[in-house]
Amino acid sequence: MASTELTSSQPIRPPRPNLAFRQLRGQRSPAEFAALVRRAAREIGERVSCDARYVGRVEAGEIRCPNYAYERVFLHMFPGRTLTDLGFAPRSSVRGRRARDEEDAPPTRIASPACVTSETRGAHEPYDPENRQDPYDPHDAYGTEHKHENHEESDVLRRAFMTGGGATMAAASLGPLGLTFDAAAAERPVRRVGGREADALEEAVRRIRLLDDRHGADGLYRRAAAPLRAAYALLDAGTTRQAVGERLHSGAGELAISVGWLAHDSGRFDDARSHYAEALATARMAGDPALEAHAFCNTSFLARDAGRPREAVRAAQAAQRAARPLGSARLMSLLALREAGGWAGLADRTGCEQALVRAQALFDRGRSEADPEWMSFYGEAELEVLEAQCWSVLGNWRRAARHAERAAELQDPHFTRNIALYTAELADDLARGGRPDEAAAAGMRVLDLLDQVQSSRVQTMLAGTARVLLPHRRASGVSAFLERHANVPRTV
Repeated sequence: MASTELTSSQPIRPPRPNLAFRQLRGQRSPAEFAALVRRAAREIGERVSCDARYVGRVEAGEIRCPNYAYERVFLHMFPGRTLTDLGFAPRSSVRGRRARDEEDAPPTRIASPACVTSETRGAHEPYDPENRQDPYDPHDAYGTEHKHENHEESDVLRRAFMTGGGATMAAASLGPLGLTFDAAAAERPVRRVGGREADALEEAVRRIRLLDDRHGADGLYRRAAAPLRAAYALLDAGTTRQAVGERLHSGAGELAISVGWLAHDSGRFDDARSHYAEALATARMAGDPALEAHAFCNTSFLARDAGRPREAVRAAQAAQRAARPLGSARLMSLLALREAGGWAGLADRTGCEQALVRAQALFDRGRSEADPEWMSFYGEAELEVLEAQCWSVLGNWRRAARHAERAAELQDPHFTRNIALYTAELADDLARGGRPDEAAAAGMRVLDLLDQVQSSRVQTMLAGTARVLLPHRRASGVSAFLERHANVPRTV
């Protein structure tokens, strides 16, 4: 029998907006401020997954006191200030709330303890220092006091799906993702799920994107399949709240797209097509135009790479129809670039140029609150490289190389995988444009990044460049590049 929800017997205090934090953000959008937070974290060796939604929750007062990682980052950003100066409550005032009468209790509580979905202290996300198998963050990023933390906003535990009746998402040691599906729990009776599961699902999407940005898709794809199955198990479990249901559908669809991209980028085109189709079906069932636009956007990109340019054009145009009411010029700009890539594949220079002009004009309108969270990768560097790829397909190697070089120069160092990709594009364009020595130098820079990036796309591009350079092996630097490239281990 489904559990019933009872209101707390304690008076409910709505959260107080954090006006001090909002003032510090100034004229920047939440997404732009979140980017500054992530950059500050990198400066001091922290790892946080800050995004516009997190900034909004802080400003709304939902996060009364940040976890230790965020605390260190904020104090680094605003030297000389305390958490209180930043509008947060003292840590002592929020620690141990569960042991006291909960004056700040959430509006609803689950009546039956057996059905409670909660954060479990014994479960460790792979970035938690208690899991020493994490290859990326072996040091204690959250401080030695984390066991006594209130966990109101714990990046460590929110990344794990926690046990909740039959809809069980157990924190497990699944490589860097920390998510898996408890198969035994699937046989137990289905219980309703709530906001915490939706939070965890959204965090899983962010974590996959972050790891892909840094390390490429090859090492992630197979491990991401289990969280995707778990996400759709959540949809089957259902929820009594419409808002939570919408978040679950959106989160599952975005996770399907993210897993599809991992398949796409690692050369598994059939798998990618299946995942994108699953996301599109989820979007249609939920009536979610933002998710539909994202699914069509990736479908267009996949069709271009798979040699189906006409499908790429149609999918990009469908994405634009879905996205138009959303009000994001940057999203429409990216979709115009997807369409341009299809026209280039059809050798339609006029159609391609028209789409490129439209993409640039839309991009120049700037960012807005309507921009989707997943578009954090789309800046001037991405625009440049997508235009480079169009000119490359059309055979204008000089123009392609110019845009690819600018893309590599503009790219944020955080996106290691993209730096490798853009430089590989540059190397190929230079090689095909008759500049073998410059191509070899660019290829060497890509090889330097391969210990950090595992991407079949990058390796495939380098292999093509090496073939083009073979007749020029006597040119300056080319033989050294070819020899080093020949010794690079191939991904399987």
